[in-house]
Amino acid sequence: MMPQRDPHNPLYPKATDLPDEQLPPANRIGNFILGPTHTPPRIWDTAQTTPHGRIVSFTLSSQESHGYSPGITRTDPFACPQGSGSEPYSQPGDPSHLILPHTGSTDWTRPVDLYIPQNLPRGKPVPFLIFGDGGENGIYPGRDLFALVDVLISQHRLPPMVIIGVGSGGGDAQGSERGREYDTFSGAYADWVEHEVLPRVEKHGHITLSHNPDDRATMGFSSSGAAAFAMAWFRPNLYHRVLAYSPTLVNQQWPHDPALPGGAWQLHSPWAGAPHAQPPQSGAALAPNTDRKPLRVWYEMGDQDLFYPVRALPDGMHDWVLAGENMARVFQNKHYDYQFVLSRNANHVDGPTIEQTLPEALEWLWAPSHGNTH
Repeated sequence: MMPQRDPHNPLYPKATDLPDEQLPPANRIGNFILGPTHTPPRIWDTAQTTPHGRIVSFTLSSQESHGYSPGITRTDPFACPQGSGSEPYSQPGDPSHLILPHTGSTDWTRPVDLYIPQNLPRGKPVPFLIFGDGGENGIYPGRDLFALVDVLISQHRLPPMVIIGVGSGGGDAQGSERGREYDTFSGAYADWVEHEVLPRVEKHGHITLSHNPDDRATMGFSSSGAAAFAMAWFRPNLYHRVLAYSPTLVNQQWPHDPALPGGAWQLHSPWAGAPHAQPPQSGAALAPNTDRKPLRVWYEMGDQDLFYPVRALPDGMHDWVLAGENMARVFQNKHYDYQFVLSRNANHVDGPTIEQTLPEALEWLWAPSHGNTH
């Protein structure tokens, strides 16, 4: 069981306590604390009965990919003497550098599901939201999202848009293909999506996707939430809107990159490893030392979110809630358009919190950036 964090920890930036079951105001930016009761709004009832647009599905494989081919996988022995030889461990003198004794290459296949709403405008490029961890084995059921968006569009709370769910290459965490794709903090995943996923979406869906970054949103859960941040941070020419639940803004990157030894942790905070292990210049935080980017971000953490899931990595950079709070402080100081929600009585990628907040979060995400107030 994960520890329960105090939303008013002095290490966290100030936040507004909301009455139980109340959501952040639609015209506000900043930090908010959600109450402990998470009742889904009635729109979900409508989403279960409303007619849907088209859902088009296809499969990608590593054999037809130029990126992430072949994939990687953990190859730990099934039976290991004393159960220790296959366990990860950290580099001597540097607990932020994880060593995996057994990894190997593998092929992968992944589903891509495309939702095309009814009455989509014809003859012009269309907006879209793309999310990771899609498919039947994804963290969040894509078809629930499709049904919700269908209602929000019909109520004119969202513009007509395409929703794209992309499965990961498999596995989880360090040494997996999923971890390689989502936790590597760079523009690589955004580039792979741009050159290998989106052209196939256009082909299979018989649509043209917009190239305007204001018409493009990224979304994810846990590590795919970190990927959503990375896609917009490193490729703001492609994406301006980000939505994430429990994003893994911690040091999950593997293989270790000496140019960014803290992985996604260094988006918001300096590298916190052993002082002698890396040159100081590679440990600076990115966002505090970069001019404000034209991003609009909504994200959430649970007060019982993850904390040091890997025993071999006691590096000071594996508290999911602290990472989210540190990111909020940067956004606040840099005057970003953002809402950060810390949800009480909520775990990692908390289902009741998602159902409670997702309709309003999507609507907030697609609102114009101007005119918001603290």
